[in-house]
Amino acid sequence: MNYWLIKSEPDVWSIDQQEKAGAKGVPWDGVRNYQAMKNLKNMKKNDLCFFYHSNIGKEIVGIVEVIKEAYFDKTDKSKKFFAVDVRFKKKLDKPITLSNIKKNKNLAHLALIKQSRLSVMPVDPKSWKILNNM
Repeated sequence: MNYWLIKSEPDVWSIDQQEKAGAKGVPWDGVRNYQAMKNLKNMKKNDLCFFYHSNIGKEIVGIVEVIKEAYFDKTDKSKKFFAVDVRFKKKLDKPITLSNIKKNKNLAHLALIKQSRLSVMPVDPKSWKILNNM
């Protein structure tokens, strides 16, 4: 299993909306950055993703699961970009803020800190465990 972090602005798509989508999940589409798209293409069914509210909040607020691997993004007329389907797993009892993540020196290597604009990024197993314990 692999671990990821996916970002959404909560006024566009929030963890609450993700939860309301239910077991059928929703497409994670609209990604137009090539590096983020490459990460989407590497996602496998049952991989887990932190759900991060970007811009407003700047915090990890929940966990979603990949339920359908990469396919052509229906919102992309050029057929260059991909989407995956994700479904809600859980909301975190207490969101993990970006400022708290930055304070942990064991997480300094994360793309969330080094490439802050990247919307889909891998999270190594050790960091996944550290973040879950925060």
